[in-house]
Amino acid sequence: MSSCNKSIPQPLTFVLAGIPGLESSHGWFSVPFFLVFVITMIGNAAILCIIWVEKSLHEPVFLLLAMLSVVDLSLVSVTVPRMLGIFWMNAKDISFNACLAQMFFIPSFYVMESGILLAMAFDRFVAIWYPLRYTTILANNILVKMALAVLTRAVAVLTPAPILAKRLESFQTHIISYSYCAYMAVVQIACGDISNHIVYGLMVIVTSVGFDLLFIILSYGLILHAVFRIPSWEAGGKALSTCGSHLCVIALFYSPVVFSVLAQILGYHMAPYIQIIIDNLYFLVPPMANPLIYGARTKQMRERVLRILRCHRN
Repeated sequence: MSSCNKSIPQPLTFVLAGIPGLESSHGWFSVPFFLVFVITMIGNAAILCIIWVEKSLHEPVFLLLAMLSVVDLSLVSVTVPRMLGIFWMNAKDISFNACLAQMFFIPSFYVMESGILLAMAFDRFVAIWYPLRYTTILANNILVKMALAVLTRAVAVLTPAPILAKRLESFQTHIISYSYCAYMAVVQIACGDISNHIVYGLMVIVTSVGFDLLFIILSYGLILHAVFRIPSWEAGGKALSTCGSHLCVIALFYSPVVFSVLAQILGYHMAPYIQIIIDNLYFLVPPMANPLIYGARTKQMRERVLRILRCHRN
């Protein structure tokens, strides 16, 4: 229950605080944020161009990687420019409707990325358990259905967020202690009973990220079971090495979430600015690192990049 002695009606605009407590360092924070944005845009655009041009890469695993790059580009496009506006130009005001749009689109792209990582885990499972039927099981029409399922789930799960937030009538303040409009950040400054909003926020985490992580772990348990059944250690190691890039991406994507959840369960209270920085890492680091990981660890992608660099050098 969030009660207010002096409440204000639903404001026309909110003020995004950026990183509270570190306002004097916003200029310094803008440098890594800008570099992350540039690297992410170039890296993911390069991945998409290479997959588009190289016909040999029109396989399920690379088409899923292309989907991941599209989502990564979308995610940083709706987060970083606004953050840079706060850090560079002190552009902290955001209209209520724009805030509602942010609280829908930002987590939607995050949930989509989680869904695509689950689809990629299924891809590795099929590749190792049913290698001869790989292209049949993961035909283009199946990939389209998987992409639509990922999109549909994100829309279904996140659509209630702006609707519920729109129904909040009074607030303690119009200042949001975040660098973007997070649903729970808005709910926490609202007056009245917010228990339903908290339950909804937990349901979003459980039915999206929690569900995906559980089935990814299950997929890799089955993959390890299949690898250990291969008589040749060399063949088993080669089969498992095809999962290396995906495992790196999974670790990078889910680590901040798991860390935050465990910290709350264990009762560890972080300083607000640390929590906000970690939350920003959810949306910034994986989109930047994904193309670097796949570019460095995937033979076909690495060869194509080296071929392009040689052509430019000549």
